[in-house]
Amino acid sequence: MPTPKQMEKLAAEAARRPGPSAAAPDAPLPAEYWESVLKDPRASATVAQARQRRLSDIQRHVLRISCRRCERTVEIQTADAVRLYGANAVWKDVAQRLLDNTCQQRTGRHEEDGCWPAFETP
Repeated sequence: MPTPKQMEKLAAEAARRPGPSAAAPDAPLPAEYWESVLKDPRASATVAQARQRRLSDIQRHVLRISCRRCERTVEIQTADAVRLYGANAVWKDVAQRLLDNTCQQRTGRHEEDGCWPAFETP
């Protein structure tokens, strides 16, 4: 534990040193921030592009699809999806099959039957 004299000395040194300035909440973000955001590989992939990816290209451990109609969510591990549907299967097709296999909204009309997938970006 520092003595009171040492604490005063440390406080005086800290007051002399210019600290990092706290930016105002409405201040523009630095250019380095935007560069790192744009360099992130997830920044270039849209949801539509993510749906068209093959299972072998997806790096996530768990794939999740939800239904807009019944609000049901289905998850599957990527390894299991590859084993069941193949590495070249498209995520959009696999997700639709996962929802359709367990769909509980059956009306008998082709136009109304089935779940409506809501894709999360993998």
